[in-house]
Amino acid sequence: MKKIFENPRFIFGVYMLLALSATLQSYYGSPTIFNDLEYTAYNNYLIFKQSFFHLIEGKDLFILYPKEHWDLYKYSPTFSLMMAPLAILPDVVGLFIWNLLNALVLFFGIKKLQLPARFKGIEFSKISMFIILFVGLELMTSLQNEQSNGLLAGLIILAFVFLEKEKIWLGTLCITLTFYIKIFGIVAFALFLVYPQKGKFILSSAVWVIVLGLLPAVFVGFDQLIFLYGSWGRMLGEDHAASYGYSVMGWLQIWFGLEVSKNVIVLLGVALFCLPLVKFKRNLNYEFRWRLLVSILIWVVIFNHKAESPTFVIAMSGVGIWYFFSKKTKVNLALVILAFVFTSLSPTDLFPRFLRESFVIPYVMKAMFCILIWGKVIWEMFLIQPQTNTDLTDFSKVE
Repeated sequence: MKKIFENPRFIFGVYMLLALSATLQSYYGSPTIFNDLEYTAYNNYLIFKQSFFHLIEGKDLFILYPKEHWDLYKYSPTFSLMMAPLAILPDVVGLFIWNLLNALVLFFGIKKLQLPARFKGIEFSKISMFIILFVGLELMTSLQNEQSNGLLAGLIILAFVFLEKEKIWLGTLCITLTFYIKIFGIVAFALFLVYPQKGKFILSSAVWVIVLGLLPAVFVGFDQLIFLYGSWGRMLGEDHAASYGYSVMGWLQIWFGLEVSKNVIVLLGVALFCLPLVKFKRNLNYEFRWRLLVSILIWVVIFNHKAESPTFVIAMSGVGIWYFFSKKTKVNLALVILAFVFTSLSPTDLFPRFLRESFVIPYVMKAMFCILIWGKVIWEMFLIQPQTNTDLTDFSKVE
C-alpha cells in the first residue's frame, strides 16, 4: 500500500480525479440565490471567464455585474486576457481545464523540488509524493471553489525550482504571473535576495512586468488600460478595509483583542520576514533557501487580510515542504498534525460541526498553526550558518 502512495503516476491520477470531481460538483451543483437572483454553483469561474469579455468590450472590470455573477473581479487586466482560451469554451470544458491547470501546476512544482543534501540516497519522488498527498485536501477545497490558489502555489514553487537551475527568465516569469493573478504574489520576488546574477534577475523581472502588464493594451488601447489599472487600485484600496479573514490580523483581534492597523501588522510581518536575511549577504545554502520558499508560501496567506479557506492550499504547501524537508522531531510532528487537523480537516464533514462553528471558525484556528509554523521557520533560518561556495547546492545537478 505504501508503494502505491509513493508512485508518481498514481498521485498524478489522484490529482486528475480531484480536478474532475470538483468540476462536476461545481457544474452540477445547486444554484445559489443572492439578492433574489439565481447564480450557478461555479460563480468564481464565471467571474474569471466574464472578465475576458468585459475586457475586450471596453468595460470596467472592477464593478459588479449582478446579471452575470454575484461578486467582484479582483485580479489584473492581464489575468482577464489570460482567460481567453478558456472563456471561448463551453463552461464545463473550460472549468475542467481551469481546475486541471491548478492541480497539475502544483503537482509538477512540488515534484520538481530537490531534496536537501542530508537526504542523500533517498529518492525524492517518494517524499515529494507524500508532500503532494498532504496538500491534496486543501487543493480540493480550492478547486471546489474554482479558485486560482493551486496555480499560485505551483507557480511560486516552480519559480524556486527554475532559480535553483539558474533559469532566471523562467523563474521571474513564474513570479510575475503570480503578481498579475493575485497581487500578493509580489512577495515571491524576495527570492532575488538569495541568488547570484542579480542584474539578470532585475532585468528579466522588469521585462516580464512591463510586457505582461501592457499586453492587454494590444486589445483595448493604452487609455483604457490606464483606466483599468486605476480602477483596480481603487477597488483593492476599498477591499483592504473590508475584513480580517483567516489571518494574523484576525488572530490578534480574536485572541488578544488587539485592534491594530492592518498596515502596521503587514509592516511588522515584512520586518520579521526579512530579519533572517540581515544575517547573510549572499551564497546562502540550500537549507536556508528552501526555508525562504516555505516562508513566502505561508506569509502570503497569514498576512493576507482576505485569506479564506480555499487560500490555504498555498500555506499548506509550505507546511508540507517544511515538515518533510526538516529533521523529524516531536515538536515538528505535533505542529504538522495540528496544522493538518485544524487547517485541512476542520472545514470538512470529517470534523464535528459543533466544534467548527463554536471553536474553529470564531477563534481563527484554521490559521493559528500555520502562523506558529511560520514563526518556527523564521527561527530556524536564524540558526542556519552561512556556508562557502563549495558547500552550496550544485545547480548543474538539479534535475
